[in-house]
Amino acid sequence: MSRLRDAFKAGKAFIPFITCGDPSLAATERLVRATAEAGADIIELGIPFSDPTAEGPVIQAANVRALAGGVTADKIFAMVRRLRERIDTPMVFMTYANVVYSYGTESFVKIASDLEIDGLILPDVPFEEKEEFAAPCRAAGLELVSLIAPTSNDRISLIARAAEGFVYCVSSLGVTGVRSEITTDVGAMVRLVKKEREIPCAVGFGISTPEQARRMASAADGVIVGSAVVKLCAQYGEEAAPYVAEYVREMKAAVREGGR
Repeated sequence: MSRLRDAFKAGKAFIPFITCGDPSLAATERLVRATAEAGADIIELGIPFSDPTAEGPVIQAANVRALAGGVTADKIFAMVRRLRERIDTPMVFMTYANVVYSYGTESFVKIASDLEIDGLILPDVPFEEKEEFAAPCRAAGLELVSLIAPTSNDRISLIARAAEGFVYCVSSLGVTGVRSEITTDVGAMVRLVKKEREIPCAVGFGISTPEQARRMASAADGVIVGSAVVKLCAQYGEEAAPYVAEYVREMKAAVREGGR
């Protein structure tokens, strides 16, 4: 059974991203509960790293703030343990290979699995090198989510065949961040995946408005939004939860409309 795949069964999924520890872990805990209550289908929890190569300036700044505030993987694990007493929404960790490797890969994925974390996203691990992390994840019952980009081309079929949970379709070249326009043919990427096997495809990078979410949801099974959520956290700080919840409700409605 895959709770990540199941999250797409009721309709197009909306997946918000939150940087853990920005502005504080107490605020993150409130944000996760608020997004779950607002209808998030999967919640992506970012574990901060000092050199987040896939991130644009908004999430990079959030990483800096969180690390300056003293956030650690162990503190995040403790927060998730508390959250799991109250919410059962599927959750995935998004971080970088060095964070997992330096903690101890087997230890990291075992703890994540014990906390009922459903998956792991490592954007800096190429498909060809993923088995170093995929094997321990499988042993612990965690799904390592694969990413495909507009430049993946012939590799999309290979990646799709080995994918777990869902496929993360990167909508734009470059780093994360709000974009005024997304020109990638996401539908073509999704069709290449589906040609290999039936697995949900969620689109991320650059999506921020309900209109963009509607359009992306018409081509894929779900939409991932990070920078726009993190911007609200930067703007409202400790009081961000209700603003983020309202944004999640609005985006979830747009994603569902895009699926009609």
